[in-house]
Amino acid sequence: MFIAQAYKAQHDFWRYLVGSLIIFVASIIGQIPLLVAIIWKILQDGGSVEDFDETAIYSMLEPNLLLFLLLISFVFGFIGLYFAVKYLHKQTMKAIATARKKLDWKRIWFAFVFWGVLSSGMVLLDYFYLSPGDYQFNFEPKRFAILAVIAIALIPIQTSLEEYVFRGYLMQGFGLLAKNKWFPLVMTSLIFGLLHIANPEIDKLGYILLVYYIGTGLFLGIMTLMDEGIELALGFHAANNLFTALLVTSDWTAFQTHSILKDIAEPELTMIDLVVPLFVLFPILLFIFSKVYKWTNWKDKLFGKIEELPKEDYKIIE
Repeated sequence: MFIAQAYKAQHDFWRYLVGSLIIFVASIIGQIPLLVAIIWKILQDGGSVEDFDETAIYSMLEPNLLLFLLLISFVFGFIGLYFAVKYLHKQTMKAIATARKKLDWKRIWFAFVFWGVLSSGMVLLDYFYLSPGDYQFNFEPKRFAILAVIAIALIPIQTSLEEYVFRGYLMQGFGLLAKNKWFPLVMTSLIFGLLHIANPEIDKLGYILLVYYIGTGLFLGIMTLMDEGIELALGFHAANNLFTALLVTSDWTAFQTHSILKDIAEPELTMIDLVVPLFVLFPILLFIFSKVYKWTNWKDKLFGKIEELPKEDYKIIE
């Protein structure tokens, strides 16, 4: 139902390609302030733009300023998505987010609080008991306060844009193209994961980390298909990025912030680091959500066909 409701919009697949281009261009425009700040910093330090090293961005600007400028592009991306959905597809933002009458904020807050508490608890457990030597207390009240304002205001926009695009907009586009549910689940997860290839974590830990990002995309996609909407994915993703930005940072991650803790351990990725979240933690979370929201008919919701129904047969989920 969630994917099939896109039949009520202008759903030719070329529109999704053009819409994706609009979102991309809008995001690039949103990166102009960051580019200007970097050029200004290079020239101020007596350097040359020709000598610019993209990997040096994360150490070039003050962390709070850098975070703000990085996240601004997602605001522009959201504007691009809005125009693509409204004018290219003649659709509403609600329609690419949920099959319910309106966005279910209780679901969003449940996933946000649940994962925020659980993920923070695991970090604190590691800090106090399991690997205290891997962390350094990094709390600076003034800088942390500025970080909190930026993160709370903009990180939910960043994560929401990703969910609206991958688990909403493109999930529907690929679904109507293939007329089944497994293809959009796989495709959106692959694209979502591969778009993280430029993250500094990949340089430190290797391309094997893409398996984690793709697996996370599958996890969020399964939640979306089973729950007929992106609300749980919105809450989970926002909590994951926000609590991470506020609680722990390191010198080699995409978000280098004035967080409470700093991970000073030598970066490494073991098979356990991949297996535990992908094959233990995520399945447990799916099981918990399935019990809370009474998910049924897994086979059809994840692998079934998508057929266009007469308009009068579309029923909004209560």
